[in-house]
Amino acid sequence: MTLTQTIFEVIDMRSFSNLWFWIMLAVIWSMVSHRVIGVPFDMVARAKRLGGQSERDLFDLVRINVNRMLHLAHVAGSWLIGLMAFGLSSLALLAFWYDVEFAQAVVLIAIPLSLVAMMRFALARRIAAEQPDLQALCKRLARHRFWVQVIGMISIFVTAMYGMYQNLSVAPGF
Repeated sequence: MTLTQTIFEVIDMRSFSNLWFWIMLAVIWSMVSHRVIGVPFDMVARAKRLGGQSERDLFDLVRINVNRMLHLAHVAGSWLIGLMAFGLSSLALLAFWYDVEFAQAVVLIAIPLSLVAMMRFALARRIAAEQPDLQALCKRLARHRFWVQVIGMISIFVTAMYGMYQNLSVAPGF
C-alpha cells in the first residue's frame, strides 16, 4: 500500500464525512448570524443599552452599510442576480444531475446564503426608505437576525440529514 492510499484511507476526502466541512458550515452560519447587514450584533445591544456614542456609532455603521449595499444593487444588481442564478443553477445541475458530492455540499451552503443575501438587500432598502429611530432600527435588525438564524438552523438540519444519507448510501454493506 502506498503512502497516498494510506492517507486517503485514514482521512476521508468526501465532503459530508469530512470534519472540516462541518466545522466550516458552523463557522459560516455563526458569522452570518453575528453580522446583520454588516453590523456586529453586539453593537445593536450596546446601543440599546447605553445610548449616546454607541447609538451614534450604530446609526453611522448602519448608514454606511445600507448605502454601500444600495449602491451595489443600483450599479450591478441585475448582473449580480444573473450571475448568481447562473452559478447556483450550474452548481445544482452538477450536484444533483451529475451526482458530484462536493457540488452537493456547496449547494446546501450556497442556496440558503443567497436567500440571506436577498433578505439583507431588502432590509437595506427598507431601512433607507423608512429612516427608523433607535428602537425601530434595533427591532428590525433583531428580527432579521432571528430569521437568519432560523434559516441557518434549517440549513444545518437539511445538510446533516442529506449528509447522513450520503454517508450511509456509500458505506459498504448498505
